[in-house]
Amino acid sequence: MIARKRPKYLNLVEIRLPLAGFVSILHRVSGAGLFLMLPFLIYLLQLSLGSPQDFETFKAIVGHPLIKLILIGLLWAFLHHFCMGIRIVLLDVHVGVDLAQARGSALFVQVVSLLLTAILGARLW
Repeated sequence: MIARKRPKYLNLVEIRLPLAGFVSILHRVSGAGLFLMLPFLIYLLQLSLGSPQDFETFKAIVGHPLIKLILIGLLWAFLHHFCMGIRIVLLDVHVGVDLAQARGSALFVQVVSLLLTAILGARLW
C-alpha cells in the first residue's frame, strides 16, 4: 500500500469552509460566549430583581452604550445557538440531510438569527 504524503502544517487561511462548517463553528463560539457571560447575565438578573436601588443600578448599567452592544452580541449568540440547535436536531432525525437542503438550512440559520437580532436589538437599543 502506498502511503500518502500528508501536509506538514495546516494553513487555516487557505481553507475554504462550506457555509454549514462556518455556521457550525459559530454555533460553538456562540455557546462558549454564552457560557462565559453567564455570571454577568446572572448579576444583571440579580440587580433587576433586587431592591429599588439595585434596579436603578441595573438601569444605569444597561443604559450604557457599550453594555447595550454586549447585550446585542449575547442576543445574537443566543438566537444563533438556538436556531442552529434546532437545525442539528433535525439533522439527527434525518430531516434535511441532502446537500442542497443542508446548505439551505445553514443559510436559513444565518439569515434568521441575524434578522431576529436586528429586530430585537433595535427594541433593546
